[in-house]
Amino acid sequence: MIDKSKQSLIDEINKRVDEKILERTNADLLIKLITNADTLDEAINIAALGTTYKRTGLHFDKRLEKMGTTIKYFKKNEDLSFHSDDNKPTHKLIIGDNYEALQNLLIQYKGKINVIYIDPPYGKDSMGEFAKTNYDNAITRDNLLSMLYPRLQLAKQLLSDDGVIFCSIDDKNQAYVKCLFDEVMGEGNFVNTSIVMNNRGGRDYGGIAIQHEYLLIYSKNIFEYELNPIEDVDKKFQHTDDIGGFNLMELRNRNVKFNDKNRPNLFYPFYLNPQRKDSNGLYEIALEKSNDFCIEVLPSKSQGIQTVWRWGKEEKSRENLNKEIFGKANQNGGYMIVQKYRKTTKMQRSIWDEKEFVNERGTEAVKEIVGNGIFDYPKSVSLLKRVVELASNEKSLILDFFAGSGSLGHAVLDLNKQDGGNRTFILCQLNEKTGTTPNGIAYDVTAKRLKRIMTGECYDGTKNFKWIEKNESYGGNLDVYEIDSVSNFEWTDGKTPFDVIDETLYGKEQFTTTKEKIEWVCSHFDKTQKYLESKTEE
Repeated sequence: MIDKSKQSLIDEINKRVDEKILERTNADLLIKLITNADTLDEAINIAALGTTYKRTGLHFDKRLEKMGTTIKYFKKNEDLSFHSDDNKPTHKLIIGDNYEALQNLLIQYKGKINVIYIDPPYGKDSMGEFAKTNYDNAITRDNLLSMLYPRLQLAKQLLSDDGVIFCSIDDKNQAYVKCLFDEVMGEGNFVNTSIVMNNRGGRDYGGIAIQHEYLLIYSKNIFEYELNPIEDVDKKFQHTDDIGGFNLMELRNRNVKFNDKNRPNLFYPFYLNPQRKDSNGLYEIALEKSNDFCIEVLPSKSQGIQTVWRWGKEEKSRENLNKEIFGKANQNGGYMIVQKYRKTTKMQRSIWDEKEFVNERGTEAVKEIVGNGIFDYPKSVSLLKRVVELASNEKSLILDFFAGSGSLGHAVLDLNKQDGGNRTFILCQLNEKTGTTPNGIAYDVTAKRLKRIMTGECYDGTKNFKWIEKNESYGGNLDVYEIDSVSNFEWTDGKTPFDVIDETLYGKEQFTTTKEKIEWVCSHFDKTQKYLESKTEE
């Protein structure tokens, strides 16, 4: 009988054949070699010979999932959790390895997360020899890719069919991480690579001052997703009427040429009544000539070529005549047909260059909430608020499994306050200890930040932080979970998996019978026993 680990390698080889990546004859040879390999390491090296990716050609050392005997599960931290308003959403902070957190989230949220944002640690290869990173680590690019790959696979399962995932990444790693996303999410689901101006002054090393990083955007299904237009708060209209403000847009389509075969339904006359003009200088028009005073107006020529209207005669023109479409005098002494334009939103551009998006704003926010010099390079709340605004609705579930200082949670709370929404965030953060966070990032930064901005006070009841002096607390509720473990063969009374796993933390009502609890645990927690093979070089 073939060892389970070897069988998983063989299954992967067969999958590559199905996906037309490997030829069957080559795959059969690899399978034979894997089967007869003396050690698992030897089998893995053999399987790596078939790791050729058909779309990107990207190569990296993949970490293999292995089945263990330890079940990972959520355990509520009652000391850090708090509830202040039953009418507001209950958000979640999960402290621990995000791979294990994602495995557990799949039990409740598979196919239900609407927006995912991540800002993974780029490591020492990312921003130059002397640049520090979000975390005090020394992650190599190969480790970055092999770390992200299985986590993206889990994240993809969590996304809803119309869900979108965003990933911040720097200039040096962008090409590699995009290839990885192409593999996992599918190149056909690529939406955009946006440029974010995160440092308007630039980092002054390397010969060119680096002012930007990238934001990769992928959909779960390119045919299902839809991004929202952004409210243009600076929008100013040139005219007003009984309905509100408006600008004028010429009804003529300058980009379409007219001939008998090309859009003949878009070429027809309007009849303007010069005796009927409103306070904005707009004339009444009709589709039929009503009297001898009416002036015929046709689409004018552009560079000698006859153009057409943007609307067909039998489409919206009739019902909107003299409500949204009017005549207007032009600069040449003639007339033109115009449409009232009332749109107050704008499409997001691929270059995100608002001043509030710079990392400096993120640093200022963390300084005012939890103190100076505690966390390096946090993202701007305004930047992440734009991400959420772009991809969510008022009831969306939003996940960040590299939560860092908790900026995404802050952004969700701020947007909910702005538009009255009930979006819910889930943050995952490893409690990594650094010189500035002796208790760990999750304890000293993430949880404290959320507690302070949501309740207006620290866990010890004090209110001595600057942010609250000029802001109102957001209110709401936070459940904090940590990841605990139990052996799957533990049968000590009160300590079995069926005793220690709390189903209510996974959105379930408490089971009334032991049989129901056993069936639920056995059918859902097998995947949380999987672990990633560690690498010798970190």
